[in-house]
Amino acid sequence: MLDFGVTFLPDPPAHTFVDRVVRAEELGFRYAWTYDSHILWQEGYVFLSLAAAATSKIKLGHCVTNPGIREPTVTASAYATLQDVSGGRMVMGIGRGDSSRRVVGLQPVPVKQFETALEMIKDLMNGREVQWNGRSLQLQWAQGQPEIPMYVAGYGPRALGVAGRVGDGVIIQLADPEITRWIIERARDAAVQAGREPDALAPIVCAPAVVDADLPRWREETRWFPAMVSNHVKDLIARYGTDGEIPKALTDFAQAVKEYDYAEHSQVGAAHGKYISDEITERFCILGDVDDHVAKLRELEELGVRQVDLYLMTSALDETLERYGKEVIPQFQPTAVT
Repeated sequence: MLDFGVTFLPDPPAHTFVDRVVRAEELGFRYAWTYDSHILWQEGYVFLSLAAAATSKIKLGHCVTNPGIREPTVTASAYATLQDVSGGRMVMGIGRGDSSRRVVGLQPVPVKQFETALEMIKDLMNGREVQWNGRSLQLQWAQGQPEIPMYVAGYGPRALGVAGRVGDGVIIQLADPEITRWIIERARDAAVQAGREPDALAPIVCAPAVVDADLPRWREETRWFPAMVSNHVKDLIARYGTDGEIPKALTDFAQAVKEYDYAEHSQVGAAHGKYISDEITERFCILGDVDDHVAKLRELEELGVRQVDLYLMTSALDETLERYGKEVIPQFQPTAVT
C-alpha cells in the first residue's frame, strides 16, 4: 500500500502550520514533514513539538535535518524527546545538509563523516548505547519507546550507499520514474552488500504536486523544484562527471542551471526556475488532473516507492491538500473484505 505524506514549511504564524498538519491527519495523510533550515525559516523542531501536541495519529519529522548544523548528539536527543512527547510518532529524514549549511557558509557534511554520525544518531535516539568522542553515551530515558526510523536523502552513489547500509529508507527528492528506479536500485544494492534485506529499505518520493489541469500555470509555480535538485546534482557532476555513473536524465538538465539563489529556496517564482524546461518540470513534479496523478503514483508504486510526500509550496496548497485527501488517497487504500 502506498502511504502519503505532506511537507509544510515552518513559516510563521506557527498556528497555520499546526492547523494544516491537523487537517492532513483528518484527510488520511499518514506523515507530516517540515524543512530544517533555521535561517531561511523558523525552527522546525519547535513546529514539530506543537504539531505533536495537536495531533494523535499522524507521524512527524523533518524532510530533512542533517548532522552538521547541530552537534549530532543534540539531534538524537531532540528526536528521542519528540518521540516521547508525540507518543511514538517520530520519523527522521536526514541528509548531508544543503540550505541550512550553505546559507551559513558551510558545505554539506562529507560522506564518511555523514555515515559515522548517522550510525550513532540512529542508536542513540533509540535508547541504545553508543561510543562517541571516546565516551560511552546512552539516553536511559529513551529506552522502551517504539523505534524511530531513519530515512536517508541522497542522489549520488556514495550517499545512496549510506542509505542502503544505515537507513530504514531512502528519500528521493523528485518524481521522475526513470531516475527513481536508478536511485532505488543503487540504495538496495548497497543494502544487499551490507547483508541487509533490500525490501526493508522503504523509498520515499518527495515532489511538488498540484491537482489541476492548467499545466502552464502550475509549471510556472513549480519550476523552482528541479532547480533546487540541480544544486545537489552539480556536486555529483563535479565528482563523477557527466559520462558514466550518474544517469544523463539526472545530469543533463542540471548543467543548464547557471545560478541558484538561496534567498529564493523553495519559493514560487524563484529566478533560477527560468533555466528549467516544461518537460523537466512535469517529469520531476506531479501535475495535472486526478487521473494524471493516480497514473504517475501507480507507476512509482510499481517501482517500489512506499510513500509519496507532497511539497505543497504553491498558491494551491490548501486546495491540493483537500483534493488529495478526498480524491486521490482513497484510490490507494485497500478495499475492505466482507
